[in-house]
Amino acid sequence: MPTLPFYQIDAFASKPFEGNQACVMPLDEFLPDETLQAIAAENNVAETAYIVPAGEGVWTLRWFTPTMEVPLCGHATLAAGHAIYAHLDYSGDGIAFDTVKSGRLSVTRHQDGQLEMSLPAYRIYELPITDDIEAALGSRPVKAWGGAYYAAMFDAPEDVIALNVDHAALKPLGVEEAGWSLGNFGCFAPGGDNADVTSRVFGPGSGIDEDPATGSWHAMLAPIMKAQYGLDVMQCHQAHPGRGAYLGTHLEGDRVKLTGRSVTVIEGRFFL
Repeated sequence: MPTLPFYQIDAFASKPFEGNQACVMPLDEFLPDETLQAIAAENNVAETAYIVPAGEGVWTLRWFTPTMEVPLCGHATLAAGHAIYAHLDYSGDGIAFDTVKSGRLSVTRHQDGQLEMSLPAYRIYELPITDDIEAALGSRPVKAWGGAYYAAMFDAPEDVIALNVDHAALKPLGVEEAGWSLGNFGCFAPGGDNADVTSRVFGPGSGIDEDPATGSWHAMLAPIMKAQYGLDVMQCHQAHPGRGAYLGTHLEGDRVKLTGRSVTVIEGRFFL
């Protein structure tokens, strides 16, 4: 019976049960798409990342939620970098990931053990706030932007934390960018507990009602906060009930650098 190596990793976490769960599975070559999707559904975490060697210090990377392949996943990229450094005997200065829809991404390891990941910054444009979005979110934002997510700004972190979202109503709403589906929302407010900005991410359109730590969202939040408040460097709190995470962001031109830690919680073999 064939088996595949398997690592379950809490990304943007300093200890187990924090941050966001990702499964990382190194492969010699990509399996058929239907098999990759079936494995991700079986893993049943926010994302499963598949990595295939593509040269010295380079891997090809794909991400699957339990229901679909996505064009970018930040926390699973960080988890993939952690797996390569911690479990694949790699000691190079940096890791490059080639992706189909997000170009080349990178992960480097700092001396203190933190990982730094470089993602493309998403373009943003202002959007109107409609009554159906207000009803689905349970509160009316003060401002909104489109991009990879529908970004909804509120007055205070307490407003974001108190949101009682109707996930079914939210799923057909929002924006639909190339490679991204409707039903992906980032809700945020400036300030918070030891943070420059507090947010929550709802992704029923991607099969995830609420995500605990979302790198791709922060690749959109960083340019919004730069435009609104002039911030290039931020400490960000994703206030998921029960898990959540702190992420460092640094906007540099058309790239966003995210920093955080990751921990392995399960190591094993997946039987096909």
